[in-house]
Amino acid sequence: MTELTRIPAPDGVAPAAQYSHVVLGRGRFVAVSGQVALDENGELVGEGDAEAQARQVFENLRRCLAAAGASFDDVVKLTYFVTDLEDMPALRAARAEHIPDDRLPAASAVQVVGLVRPEFLMEVEAFAVLAE
Repeated sequence: MTELTRIPAPDGVAPAAQYSHVVLGRGRFVAVSGQVALDENGELVGEGDAEAQARQVFENLRRCLAAAGASFDDVVKLTYFVTDLEDMPALRAARAEHIPDDRLPAASAVQVVGLVRPEFLMEVEAFAVLAE
């Protein structure tokens, strides 16, 4: 695990409630492609169920990070793509199962018209930094 510095509210910037404005560290960069709610067999998890999809997305992120020797402790940035902003609480709840409030990464949330398949409600990508 690398030593990361989180700056939730730089001078002159309004505080963030659900993310850190800035996260910095030194080490190897890890990029995890956007993850959707597919299980290990490529089957959709939670059709129409934002909570189930969010849990699967974060499980997929966890597995991808682990494959790179990383964990959620190393994540510096999450980007959320959602078809409905009403699904953000489900994503925040799934995130809270993996990342404590005192270790929140930087984040962006984008509402999109659609994802690669219409049954996907969300997609999340991650960036991490590992110790050198």
